[in-house]
Amino acid sequence: MRKIYLIGIGAGNPEYITIQAIKALNLVDVFFFVDKGDAKQELVDLRKEICDRYIENKSYRVVETSDPVRDPGIPDYKTRVEHWHRERALLYEQMISLELTEDQCGAFLVWGDPSLYDSTLRIIDQIVARSQVAFEYEVVPGITSVQALAARHKITLNGIGESICITTGRNLAAGLEQMERVVVMLDGNCVFRSLAGQEKDTEIFWGAYLGMQDEILVRGNLSDVSGEIEQKRTNARERKGWIMDTYMLSKPDRK
Repeated sequence: MRKIYLIGIGAGNPEYITIQAIKALNLVDVFFFVDKGDAKQELVDLRKEICDRYIENKSYRVVETSDPVRDPGIPDYKTRVEHWHRERALLYEQMISLELTEDQCGAFLVWGDPSLYDSTLRIIDQIVARSQVAFEYEVVPGITSVQALAARHKITLNGIGESICITTGRNLAAGLEQMERVVVMLDGNCVFRSLAGQEKDTEIFWGAYLGMQDEILVRGNLSDVSGEIEQKRTNARERKGWIMDTYMLSKPDRK
């Protein structure tokens, strides 16, 4: 039976690859790379670099396809994403059916970890539920940008006996609840700027391209450094065409 690996490849540094991931890479016959446009070609190139670095037998194939575009005509965010996921599921299903024989293994290389703010696992589950093509699948965990952020700033994510919340910029914009610490991903609108005046005792630990050569780190009082972070983020995105960043908000006496 066909087998699919969802392999977490970490937050951008090829050395974040785990031994389990390397073993899985060396079992794969076909890698499926989803192209998100010229601006994000570096993300495809990194996946190719990982394969070149860690796979001993170079007989594998790479199949590239263009990622479906989210329909801007669907106003509701959740509905728009669900529609996008269905389009992806049909595309992935077709690739698996056409590109893998019954005895071969395929793989999707997932940025960070497949369990955290990534849609690949949901899409694979949709394909399984459709029952149009049979395969087994296995998830290989990876180092997330959350872990990389804490390591690069040399901080713990939680205080003693405290909790943390991992959320998105979209949810943060809806209101910051009274939590000890909040880790924020997918904040394309720099929502932290709107909190700078409200959360005067809050520190921010921000990082982009974590573990990569272009890594950028900023930490400090949210009111003092929010403008600097936004400017650095804007400049980096214009220069590279893409950005992946994560940050943690914390009270200073709880580090």
